[in-house]
Amino acid sequence: MSSESPKATFNRFLVAVLFAVAFAYIESAVVVYLRVIFYPDGFTFPLKNLLDVDPAQSYLLLTEIGREAATLVLILTAAYLFGRNRRRRFAYFLAIFAIWDIFYYLWLKVILGWPASITDWDILFLIPSIWASAVLYPVIISVIMLAFAAVVLYRDAIDKPIKVASLDWLIFAVAAVVIVVSFCTAGPYIDKADYKAHFYWPIFVLGAATAVATFTKCVLRRRKIITYRY
Repeated sequence: MSSESPKATFNRFLVAVLFAVAFAYIESAVVVYLRVIFYPDGFTFPLKNLLDVDPAQSYLLLTEIGREAATLVLILTAAYLFGRNRRRRFAYFLAIFAIWDIFYYLWLKVILGWPASITDWDILFLIPSIWASAVLYPVIISVIMLAFAAVVLYRDAIDKPIKVASLDWLIFAVAAVVIVVSFCTAGPYIDKADYKAHFYWPIFVLGAATAVATFTKCVLRRRKIITYRY
């Protein structure tokens, strides 16, 4: 039986949303400062490769990489505290990460008026290398993650948890790697005139579609009913 009612789950989820929205503002505020430091002439692609910064400023790059790692730790910590089992903790990780990412762009829009459109390009992450793409693509992934999280938490709350087999987890992991690779292939070329040509959207679609198809299969899977003869 579920240890938390649907109403309690919804209230807990709202608190997680509040955390993610506030954390997104912190993230966007930091990026405002970083753009002034690294891109004083404007954040317009193609742009200077962050890995080619002045050696005197290299500590700033290392600091930023450390901040990104700390961001992941904070999201994982929050997910651990919000969830009451591994399944819910994973769902809260997906939800917090997704809301944080979406509101990061919304806050930048409020503060800087950027992005002008969802097709504007951005540097997404620096671990393990530079990730880059149009804003549209990480937002798509965030929407998918949020949908996954909502379904998992709802099914848990009504005591019909989603069953995920070991093979499903493996497929999810492979799909995630494929999506990350699609972002990383464009990262090294952000200073080139043809930077857009290095984002291979079919690879991105393959990873996203695989994840959605696998999750849908898990949702539709019937739970095995064990009967006993007396």
